[in-house]
Amino acid sequence: MSLREPIASDHQLARLLQIGVVLQEVIEARSSKHIESNDGLEGELHALLEDAIDQANTHRRRLETLIDDLDANSVAYEDIEPLVEAQYQADQDFDDIVYDQLCNAETAYKFFDDLLDALAESEASVGIDSDELEQTLGDLRGAEARGVEAVTDVMEERA
Repeated sequence: MSLREPIASDHQLARLLQIGVVLQEVIEARSSKHIESNDGLEGELHALLEDAIDQANTHRRRLETLIDDLDANSVAYEDIEPLVEAQYQADQDFDDIVYDQLCNAETAYKFFDDLLDALAESEASVGIDSDELEQTLGDLRGAEARGVEAVTDVMEERA
């Protein structure tokens, strides 16, 4: 399954939306782990991580609503979190945390951007309201773009 191809079915769309859910779960798990593992984080970095957790949770719920509308099952956060923690060390210094947040936000932005492009190229009709789908994905892409800007602002302030 690739975002380089137009969306051909509800099943394919549901699986792609589930990838978006997983991306949000990774962002939430990594941000939470950074907070737990790094006592004494500076105010702006702590706030950035808390905001990332809140946004990821909101984005995941919005994606899950779309998946539910397609009558597909989503991946539970509890299933993803242990996998993320097993593969990821979060006790890092400031620069590592900020670069990790930048990577997470850029990856999510690119995913939503590519998904919107694939939908635009698709001639297949999907089983949910296409205007609502595009609006939701556009909102998520915009939020991720703002997340990238927030992280780069923090990086510039520290430079």
